[in-house]
Amino acid sequence: MNFYIVIPAHNEEAFIGKTLQSIVEQTILPKKIIVVNDASTDGTQKIINQFSEKHTFIESVFHNSKAIHKPGSKVVSAFYKGLENLDNDFDLIGKFDADIILPRNYFEKVLKLFNSDEKIGIAGGNLYVEKGNNWEFEAISEKTKVRGPIKLYRKKCFEEIGCLKKSIGWDTVDELLAQYHGWKIKTDTSLQVKHLKPTGKVYSKSSKYKQGEAFYKMRYGFWLTVIASAKLASKKKSFQFFIDCLKGFQKAKKSDLAYIVSKEEGAFIRKLRWDNIKRKVGIR
Repeated sequence: MNFYIVIPAHNEEAFIGKTLQSIVEQTILPKKIIVVNDASTDGTQKIINQFSEKHTFIESVFHNSKAIHKPGSKVVSAFYKGLENLDNDFDLIGKFDADIILPRNYFEKVLKLFNSDEKIGIAGGNLYVEKGNNWEFEAISEKTKVRGPIKLYRKKCFEEIGCLKKSIGWDTVDELLAQYHGWKIKTDTSLQVKHLKPTGKVYSKSSKYKQGEAFYKMRYGFWLTVIASAKLASKKKSFQFFIDCLKGFQKAKKSDLAYIVSKEEGAFIRKLRWDNIKRKVGIR
């Protein structure tokens, strides 16, 4: 299988060297890696150059987006800049972050997942964060979800879901739309990826309502948003997060923001979510 990786990077000099080193040491290498320097003002480009000079499959491009860290839209815009610099000769396309360390057999094992079932559309491992002297599962989502920093898509699945949405929630709606189109999502829980910069650490205060906005854009509806917000707030141990989610949902509704899924897709998403909730509480 041919696979390409796009890595958006904004001021990642503290981490990107470790990320790229973990990639060049893989048992199976990507056909090409595009590192998108997204208007970095630190030494990110210097580190990218050190790797691209030694490894011909690593290239870099420059992208100039706004300085503020906006969840979703900024990173996806940078991803598309990288995608523009790739040809169409691939079986899998990956969007990876610049602050992770992959186990040496990561690509080997994920490719085995894809080869095991042609209906697997998205696959990956799990993210772990450092707590004290240990690395623990980053429990802001289930282990069955492939997190945004380590996404690998089968080409046909990627095309059928309309690629990535330039919006907060892109790394949730992609899996929901994949299932809408009949694809499976698979994780290999033995693949423990070190996440060097925990999710949400660099988001600005203006981004606090974005999760509720995402629920609105995915057509969750109010009560599903309440449940999803409560679940996330519980994982984050923050009641304020719950309140901010609901405020974000209501602000998005009042502003009549554009949805990122159709009515039919939204109906499927709501049914899928409610069915999962019922199954977990033992109703079905």
